[in-house]
Amino acid sequence: MPIPADSFFLDPSTEGTLQARIQQMVAQGILSGRFRPGEKLPSSRRLAMHLGVSRITVTLAYTELLADDYITSRGRSGYFVSDNAPEPPQFPALPSGESTVDWSRIIGSRTTHALGMEKPANWSSFRYPFIYGQTDPTLFDSANWRLCALQALGKKDFGSLTADYYDGDDPKLVEFIARQTLPRRGILARPDEILVTLGAQNALWLTAQVLLNQRRRATVEDPSYPALRSILTQMRCGLDTVPVDADGLLPDQIPVGTDVLFTTPSHQCPTTATLSLARRKALLEKAEQENFLIVEDDYEFEMSFLKSPSPALKSLDRNGRVIYVGSFSKSLFPGLRLGYLVGAAPFIREARAMRASVLRHPPGHIQRTTAYFLSLGHYDALIKRMSRALHERRKVLDAAIAEHGLTIAGEATFGGSSVWMKAPEGVDTDMLAARLRDQSVLIEPGQSFFAHEGSPTNFYRLAYSSIPTNRIAEGVRLIAEALKDRG
Repeated sequence: MPIPADSFFLDPSTEGTLQARIQQMVAQGILSGRFRPGEKLPSSRRLAMHLGVSRITVTLAYTELLADDYITSRGRSGYFVSDNAPEPPQFPALPSGESTVDWSRIIGSRTTHALGMEKPANWSSFRYPFIYGQTDPTLFDSANWRLCALQALGKKDFGSLTADYYDGDDPKLVEFIARQTLPRRGILARPDEILVTLGAQNALWLTAQVLLNQRRRATVEDPSYPALRSILTQMRCGLDTVPVDADGLLPDQIPVGTDVLFTTPSHQCPTTATLSLARRKALLEKAEQENFLIVEDDYEFEMSFLKSPSPALKSLDRNGRVIYVGSFSKSLFPGLRLGYLVGAAPFIREARAMRASVLRHPPGHIQRTTAYFLSLGHYDALIKRMSRALHERRKVLDAAIAEHGLTIAGEATFGGSSVWMKAPEGVDTDMLAARLRDQSVLIEPGQSFFAHEGSPTNFYRLAYSSIPTNRIAEGVRLIAEALKDRG
């Protein structure tokens, strides 16, 4: 007797094409031991009728399972679970019960929420998602990315796909960063001064691990990226802050005794202020005089659509005091998790060793796919398309903000993908965000960006990278109405 078709159910929580979901459904049945070797599967016609899908979809799923030796075909008799299919585990499941481990005592160090803010996984289901750093599928060049991924899977690139680089990186990607990406920011670097990382946050973590300890002091901007403060708190180093205004951080207020300063000079996070040229020069002079290093997080330089981006702080550095952090995750897609560090060779050598001790190197296939996407011109075309779209969205957003009398607290000089906003005094934007969710509006409250208790609660961030242009005005109207009705 074949396995009854009505014992098959598609899990609504699974993702992917119908073919992939059917394939996963059958494979999980075999792996769990529900379907045993030699048992006959429902015919493709019967299973298709039960699931309400086309017969060809089921046939294609069976074909993939056949290729992976989960099932076998016996002429006209149909499909059967293969004798060579993976066997389910033979050990019994442990009964659930109360743990006898006192985890509050056992855990040696505690980590605060890395991002300091909540970003719902289902953000795309909201009609007005003013949240930062997500990919708009209407803008991303998925077709050419897929072709580059297939090219990277080819025989010619078999080594880059399968090799253990140990502590090395894909030479094609490093070459592109050195010859194309960095010169656009005014930076010249040799391959031994570049390290590929798992995104900018991984680059910041590696930098902190190499440069800081409990006897050294770090300084961050206030407000600043919450995940950076989390990293530095874990390091148990001394931690100070320096205020920012409309022109970026104030060099003369950097605390005495700073060993490492972390800054976002091109697009200050979150205010989007750009550090003026005069302050950049003053900052470099102060770093030389007081003997501290500067970590420049240039996370969004590609998004400069209002005018050409200013040169990177590192391009002005003549004494090797600036360590530069770049990322492809913002300009391509956040799930890529690919960034890079640029610094003096002795620093990169230590960061490379630290990376190797934790994860060896980022996956070779991801590196080679990215290298192809960059070198074949797809990346530049994508940046142009995104810049045009963001510029249009920014104009609509600015007009809506002006129409409803909302207040911009930080206005980017060069572009970017977000606006730093200020609500009236007394407004708690955490509560505001909670109310707006009920109207399918997502905003980012600003409290988590500030370092100190008692910081203002009335700031929030509106990002426009993921919201369609034709929904921006209505979303801003709902925000304005919520602010008026807060009492």
